[in-house]
Amino acid sequence: MTLVLASSWWSLVIRGLVAIMVGALTVFWPTITVEALVLLFGAYALIDGIVNIAGAWRASRTHERWGALLFEGLVGVAAAVVTIFWPAITAIALVYVVAAWALVTGVFAVMAAVRLRRYIAGELLLALAGITSILFGMLLIIAPLAGAVALALWFGVYAVISGTLLVALGLRLRSRVRTLTTGDSMLATPH
Repeated sequence: MTLVLASSWWSLVIRGLVAIMVGALTVFWPTITVEALVLLFGAYALIDGIVNIAGAWRASRTHERWGALLFEGLVGVAAAVVTIFWPAITAIALVYVVAAWALVTGVFAVMAAVRLRRYIAGELLLALAGITSILFGMLLIIAPLAGAVALALWFGVYAVISGTLLVALGLRLRSRVRTLTTGDSMLATPH
């Protein structure tokens, strides 16, 4: 799994850069309409889901664990389908769709970080991205009626923080690919 994750560093960077762009757009344009926010979130969830499904496919080809990646990818695609094909979704329904997506992806990111701590350095970044996602989902559940502008700002801040953590993890893994392929010390001894 470590070699697959490290060699797929670019997918983390792409997901992170997309998140940063979408987040910056919503932070700098917080009066975005609910319909535009639905489409922005849908696009982000779709890209995130597709990248996770591609990672699951790649992991399955190398006989690595792929179930969590596939599930997270399917959740992302499902959230995108709901938001894109149901653009008249009410603000409160959008809040709960986004909250559910954030909680599921956050929990899976934390679980992956815990599993990966035996194998790679830098898993703390993945755990922090997962915790950020969980906190965002909980914030949405606690205050679902905060309004579209608040939702846009919260989503923007979450996306920028999460995206930055994913880019940092991807770049850290990129710098370690040679170490992994030569069998040097990045791998920890499994417990």
